[in-house]
Amino acid sequence: MMSRILGIETSCDETAAAVVADGLAILSNVVASQIELHRQYGGVFPEIASRQHVLSIVPVIRQAMAEASVDWSDLTAVAVTHGPGLAGALLVGVNAAKGLALGRNLPLIGINHLEGHVYANWLITEGSSAPQIAFPVVCLIVSGGHTELILMSDHGQYQRLGGTIDDAAGEAFDKVARILGLGYPGGPVIQATAENGKPDAFPLPRAWLGESYDFSFSGLKTAVLRIVEKYEDKALPPQTPDKRSRRLTSQEPPILRGALSMPNIAASFQEAVVDVLTEKTCRAAKEFGAKQIILSGGVAANAVLRQEVRNRAPVPVVCPPVYLCSDNAAMIAAAAHRHWMRGETSGWDLDVVPNLKLTHNTTPKQETQENAG
Repeated sequence: MMSRILGIETSCDETAAAVVADGLAILSNVVASQIELHRQYGGVFPEIASRQHVLSIVPVIRQAMAEASVDWSDLTAVAVTHGPGLAGALLVGVNAAKGLALGRNLPLIGINHLEGHVYANWLITEGSSAPQIAFPVVCLIVSGGHTELILMSDHGQYQRLGGTIDDAAGEAFDKVARILGLGYPGGPVIQATAENGKPDAFPLPRAWLGESYDFSFSGLKTAVLRIVEKYEDKALPPQTPDKRSRRLTSQEPPILRGALSMPNIAASFQEAVVDVLTEKTCRAAKEFGAKQIILSGGVAANAVLRQEVRNRAPVPVVCPPVYLCSDNAAMIAAAAHRHWMRGETSGWDLDVVPNLKLTHNTTPKQETQENAG
């Protein structure tokens, strides 16, 4: 069944709209970023994000329709992210999608943001053919707000293997970049800083959490903070104001930058995060008989993570191009195509769910035991 779906994404700080054909071909993909607005805060300021979405949503949708060279009569449905994400930001997208769908008499399809990230891997990019993905696959979804390990047995069939119990991987990148005074967003700046560093320069901890597939990066972040404080204690005079207070409310770099090798600490931190993500993902692929591994989410743009998973994986690895790793609406439209094919649409009572889960919190082993009983 052929489709042309308008996707809308406003879960965090990107206002995005796209038109995708048959869940594969990107006819347009427009993203209005708010990075410069939030840079001064070292992270996303929710109220500012919501207000900017209100200003950007109509121009972004109009541009997406124009670039796709489609009219409203050419569309099959309107899809929108309704969770997880920032409540105020999600409301802008959902209400815009409802108005368009109702006004143009089109089906409305609410999409889970995490599922959208997964379906970025199905999109055809310039110069490539449709990806050949064989089930079951293990999906690692890593971004500023999420770190999830999912077993996907078919389209629409997900089982959560594990996730973060504190900081998401992308959140840890942002916080450590802030501690080091490197700027925002943390992922790209830490990767760039780490290029000339030694990954084994600092023996940073890994939270393996036994045999579980859960993740924890809070302790790693604290370990980096302690190293920075150690160097600062040697470099700063006694009358200096509280260092942690200054560092967490300012983008000024640490005074000791010359004493502490920024490339080395950045590389050591990046290696610690990548090591845990890679090890657990590859172990899950072996345990659950996955035929492929899928990477998705903003942190999946990290070159070290992509290469390390490919080097250590027991099965082929699929990951979207870097520009489709961050939040975009093409992935929302791609996911919506599968729902539309199954006849799954949303009612006008569709609401935002800031903590929306992709699956219930059980593992395949637990389900098997429960069903057997």
